[in-house]
Amino acid sequence: MSRRKNIYSIISLILILCLTVTPVRADKTVDDIRKEQEDTKGQLDAANEEIGELTEIQKGITEEIEALDDELVEVIASVSMVEDEIEEIKGLIEQAEIDLAAAIEEENTQYEAMKKRIKYMYEKGDVTYLQLLMESKNAADIVNKQEYISKLYDYDRKMLIRYQAAKQAVADAKAELEEQQEELEVSMHELEEEKNSLNELLEEKKAEAEDYEAQIAKAKQDAAVFKAKIKQQNAQIKKLEEEAARKKAEEEAARKKAEEEARKAAGEAGGEDAATENGEEKAGDSDGGKKEDASTKGTEIVNNSGGSARGREIASFACRYVGNPYVAGGTSLTDGCDCSGFTTAVFKNFGINLPRTSTSQRGVGRGVTYAEAQPGDIICYAGHVAIYIGNGQIVHASTPSSGIKYGSALYKPILSVRRVVE
Repeated sequence: MSRRKNIYSIISLILILCLTVTPVRADKTVDDIRKEQEDTKGQLDAANEEIGELTEIQKGITEEIEALDDELVEVIASVSMVEDEIEEIKGLIEQAEIDLAAAIEEENTQYEAMKKRIKYMYEKGDVTYLQLLMESKNAADIVNKQEYISKLYDYDRKMLIRYQAAKQAVADAKAELEEQQEELEVSMHELEEEKNSLNELLEEKKAEAEDYEAQIAKAKQDAAVFKAKIKQQNAQIKKLEEEAARKKAEEEAARKKAEEEARKAAGEAGGEDAATENGEEKAGDSDGGKKEDASTKGTEIVNNSGGSARGREIASFACRYVGNPYVAGGTSLTDGCDCSGFTTAVFKNFGINLPRTSTSQRGVGRGVTYAEAQPGDIICYAGHVAIYIGNGQIVHASTPSSGIKYGSALYKPILSVRRVVE
């Protein structure tokens, strides 16, 4: 960039020096030079106009760069948030695996203990009950021992069921955490792609800004050349006018001298007069100027929720595509889309154009609180967006394994709620 500026400066300096030392042609008149000067002034005006236009364009590009920088900061912040969430989920999964192993071990321990008791207490058949009768002191004792055996069996069975339930609960929690981790990793992938795209666009805009800076520098150098040329033309005009004045003064002096000599000669010759007349030349000046159907579940939720008819219509339309695939970078409601591709495609069907990325969609419409959320609102998370359908539920393009699905609006922290239709 600086090298180009230096080249322009050297070229302009050479031109200015050449113009400064250009001699006035003998056959040029003041009118000729003034006409050339008017042309030069027109070129200077055009150069100044070009500088103004280029400066305005460069200012617009600079504002775009600032906006892209702000958006990039938001994306980077979202990446950091998602990274923290992933680390937290990983820790919870590790703990769930430890808890699951402990639950399995407890279940196995209880099961083995139960088997031993069953073996000693029930597998001996009549002998056990005969021993029970012989060893009992009376009928009440026999009844008490039978009740004890029955209670022990019930205890073993309940404990085993309890351990199995605990093990299943831990396993379910682990599966849910793993699904959350998958969603977060998908969000991270989308954010990274968005960040890369913004960086590429920033580089393009910076290169464009540099190109306009070079054009502005050249236009300024051209203006400097035209100014120097006008200055030189003024000097030429002044020189010619001074020469004309000097010539006129010489002619006037010669005329007066001739008249004086004629008078003297006439006096000497007896009063004969002679007169001479001379004309004056005048110099003139010249001026110049210068553009499917909705699933039963989704429809029931939407119809039982408040909000505008337009918002409910959008939410119902979005529900039609539950079960369709998730495709990174996709925007097709049938062949596959990602989270922001899903919202973009849904709203486009209603003549509403949304920005393509989840981060930029945080700025559409107007912000409302989650308590005010209505069907058709966009719920924004870190690296993810969804469409609210009412009753605390959303529909969104979740992950490659789950596709477009329903979910709880509070399944992860909400950054903002945007209302695009009233």
